[in-house]
Amino acid sequence: MELKAEEEEVGGVQPVSIQAFASSSTLHGLAHIFSYERLSLKRALWALCFLGSLAVLLCVCTERVQYYFHYHHVTKLDEVAASQLTFPAVTLCNLNEFRFSQVSKNDLYHAGELLALLNNRYEIPDTQMADEKQLEILQDKANFRSFKPKPFNMREFYDRAGHDIRDMLLSCHFRGEVCSAEDFKVVFTRYGKCYTFNSGRDGRPRLKTMKGGTGNGLEIMLDIQQDEYLPVWGETDETSFEAGIKVQIHSQDEPPFIDQLGFGVAPGFQTFVACQEQRLIYLPPPWGTCKAVTMDSDLDFFDSYSITACRIDCETRYLVENCNCRMVHMPGDAPYCTPEQYKECADPALDFLVEKDQEYCVCEMPCNLTRYGKELSMVKIPSKASAKYLAKKFNKSEQYIGENILVLDIFFEVLNYETIEQKKAYEIAGLLGDIGGQMGLFIGASILTVLELFDYAYEVIKHKLCRRGKCQKEAKRSSADKGVALSLDDVKRHVRERARAPSGLPLPPTPQEPPSTPAHLPLPPPLLLCLPNAPALPEALLRDNPSLSCALPPEPMREPPGPPCRDDIRCQHPTSPSGPRHVRGLYLLSPAGR
Repeated sequence: MELKAEEEEVGGVQPVSIQAFASSSTLHGLAHIFSYERLSLKRALWALCFLGSLAVLLCVCTERVQYYFHYHHVTKLDEVAASQLTFPAVTLCNLNEFRFSQVSKNDLYHAGELLALLNNRYEIPDTQMADEKQLEILQDKANFRSFKPKPFNMREFYDRAGHDIRDMLLSCHFRGEVCSAEDFKVVFTRYGKCYTFNSGRDGRPRLKTMKGGTGNGLEIMLDIQQDEYLPVWGETDETSFEAGIKVQIHSQDEPPFIDQLGFGVAPGFQTFVACQEQRLIYLPPPWGTCKAVTMDSDLDFFDSYSITACRIDCETRYLVENCNCRMVHMPGDAPYCTPEQYKECADPALDFLVEKDQEYCVCEMPCNLTRYGKELSMVKIPSKASAKYLAKKFNKSEQYIGENILVLDIFFEVLNYETIEQKKAYEIAGLLGDIGGQMGLFIGASILTVLELFDYAYEVIKHKLCRRGKCQKEAKRSSADKGVALSLDDVKRHVRERARAPSGLPLPPTPQEPPSTPAHLPLPPPLLLCLPNAPALPEALLRDNPSLSCALPPEPMREPPGPPCRDDIRCQHPTSPSGPRHVRGLYLLSPAGR
């Protein structure tokens, strides 16, 4: 048994035939193709059907794999009810950047041409279009005969001359409670000095709302101060033809980008803005195009990534590279642009970047984004019944109230939020399921069936290589050595126990080994199992037992291959033409003459 195990270990056992494998395989149709019958029409038809099914399977699987690598996605829309929601940040800017009353003579000297109040010769361009009162004030400020200019800083000018929320804000309520100008944070945008309510910065908590509908959000009444608007005598980048405010509703995690994302609110109207929070979840490549945001932002001037932060960051770098300065609303430590740089470089460069150079600032969509959908509606104020009351309350004329007062009411329509989520349309589990289903449909195979095929192919290839290669020779040498060692030991014991002297007494022990022990092998008189290609009996055995001879049970005999037998030994193997090539034989050892 040890010899048999050793032979199988080194790969000497021939694998089963293809017919035997096909009959036990779980692959459908294989047993009908490789059967023991002669080649017939039935086998040919089975082979044709199998190959056709295999071809269709390959086509379907190829199409599924190609579909998977297109990385399609679907969009899931859902609405989720909430017990409370964080109120968004609200940024508002007056469409007039600078108050006329706050423009000093030094400001007019340095920035008069930028504001289109003076020409390049420090003269008023068109006196006929100006209001008499404004013209008188402007002519006095534009008299630079004995004026000594002082240093000028655009940041200080924007901060000082911009509209003050304390003058603009007439009334403020949040969720029915009174709020004030202290709840607004100053922020600079391209519209100049603006204000953000519920910014969540500087240690201020983010306000929440527990109900939806009017009266459960922010309600403010503003005076846009049209009498402070700069006179317009021409078209410039720093002047506006509109009157009112610009508003942007955004998340606290992103800076305002109000010049492009804001909406306008006109005086003389109460504007209702019904909001709904939308949480967007996009997929990263290859299923989508969003940017996976990590804890460390890739931006130079912002800690968290957003599209607006990316745009402002990009515009800042563009101006610093091209103009060696930055605008007032831009972050960083580069020097602020002078009025001359504003007019000659900064404004034209920024307009070119926004309108034409689409390749410099490429800002990817973040994978997680919060935005607010809006529905606007308006009613006229004041009514005829309330005009006199408001005029008396704020000490203004009815005309002033109609031209300057506006009311803005921002609230959640309902207390829920909307999720818009991109999902993978076809994942790897779906691909494997489709391929497995098609395999079962067309050829009745599974993963284990494929493993069966690989296992059989491995056994066949290993057997072929071992027959032709080195492993076959090593297997023979190893088997022969181990077989001889065992045979010599056993034969000596049997010969000593079975052989008797003429007197019937056991033979005396040989000097080479101790006295004999009781027999322990259940073999017939001297019987030895050998490998098919066993070598000649060892010389030590023949020397110690010169009367040994060998034979096999009576059956057709043939001369075995291998080394020739000794003259005093008769060695034969059974002839088995129909059996496998390697046939186990027996050496029958007995004393001569018995």
